[in-house]
Amino acid sequence: MPAQPTRPLPAGSPAPSARRTAFAEGVDRLRATATTEPGRLRIIGAVLALLVVAFGAATAWQASERAAAADDVLHRSQPLSSGAADIYRSLADANTAASSGFLAGGQESAGSRDRYENDIHAAAAGLVTAATNADPGSASEKTIAELNTLLPEYKGLIERARTYNRQGYPVGGAYLRYANEKMQTEMLPAAEDLYTKENQRLDADYGDATPYPWIAIALGVLALAALGWAQRRTYRHTNRVLNHGLVAASTATTVALLWLVVGHAVARAELTGSYDHGIRSLTVLHDARIASLKARGNENLSLVARGAETITVDGKPYDAYYYAFDQDMTALGKGLTRAGRLADDQGGRTPVKAAESNMAVWKQRHTSARTEDEDGNYQQALDKVIGAKGATGECFDGVDSSLARAIDHEQAEFQRAAGDGRDAMTGLPVGAAVLAALGAGGALLGVGRRLSEYR
Repeated sequence: MPAQPTRPLPAGSPAPSARRTAFAEGVDRLRATATTEPGRLRIIGAVLALLVVAFGAATAWQASERAAAADDVLHRSQPLSSGAADIYRSLADANTAASSGFLAGGQESAGSRDRYENDIHAAAAGLVTAATNADPGSASEKTIAELNTLLPEYKGLIERARTYNRQGYPVGGAYLRYANEKMQTEMLPAAEDLYTKENQRLDADYGDATPYPWIAIALGVLALAALGWAQRRTYRHTNRVLNHGLVAASTATTVALLWLVVGHAVARAELTGSYDHGIRSLTVLHDARIASLKARGNENLSLVARGAETITVDGKPYDAYYYAFDQDMTALGKGLTRAGRLADDQGGRTPVKAAESNMAVWKQRHTSARTEDEDGNYQQALDKVIGAKGATGECFDGVDSSLARAIDHEQAEFQRAAGDGRDAMTGLPVGAAVLAALGAGGALLGVGRRLSEYR
């Protein structure tokens, strides 16, 4: 059918009004409600309840995030960082044990062999743990895969070096130097890279756990200000000093705000202390221990190479392994000095001082052994390095065991402080939600008492 034409409006009739939106009608109702005291009280009650609930929700959200980050610091990122350092240490110690066993030749002790095998197994187990906790597709996962490929290659080179060494073939030394080169130029840098990445993850978790929850604090202050204004308004309109509902709401909000501020301040202080007095010390101690392991390995390899590897520095030739030994001992000395300054109690300082004493004796004995080696007295030099008594190996073992004790002490200090920091926020998310619910209920109850006076 054809459309019917629209009939024109009679002359002088008013134009139809446009349909109003629901929002516009709501605004008009709200404006009309606000012109009466009961309406204003309803609006005030709703705003107060909304502010208190928003404060509680923000507190629960931000406190939960910080508590989770603090728990990650304690149970995830720091143990993984320490595990990565242990992987590095195990690899370096295995390399040192292998060179010590090679120097002993056919008289390699069972202890030296067991130490090497235990280090290899510890490194492999550490890589399994790191792989389990690595994010899929991350740089850490690639580094772990690389180390898992290099580890059996290194073991194969060491076994060839041992086999040829037992048979008296000089090529055994070449295999050992090649294995050491693979360790020094590929495996240890990869392990150090893994350690660096795990430390970055640890720093990120600290960064998530320590910032102040400014959104929740701001909402809490705003809610308290609004509740104070509402009580003042009630007093001016009724001359009643207290409104029980509003007082209850203010009390609940104040308790939640104080809990948030004090709890987070304590948590932040403890976590910061765990970093300053735990993580920093652990990092320095791990580096010092690694330097001592490198020094011991280079000391052994200098006798294996017998001058076959040289390096030129400032136009002067040096034995490559003796030169590296001197650099490592310098790094060890600086690390022990820093560790002594960072140690904040006797339990931390005592093992560091013991390591410094052992290092001093080690340097003296090494100088004597090097003199014998340079004078062509190889057997005497060998006895001073791996001999049963009075050798540099005793000093290295003393340094290593002292640093292990210092690391255990600082690890315990970290766990105590970080645990206290995490515990300071225990119950805060749930408590804040409960107090917010009570506060909102109190605000509505207080306003409801005033509304009842108009009925």
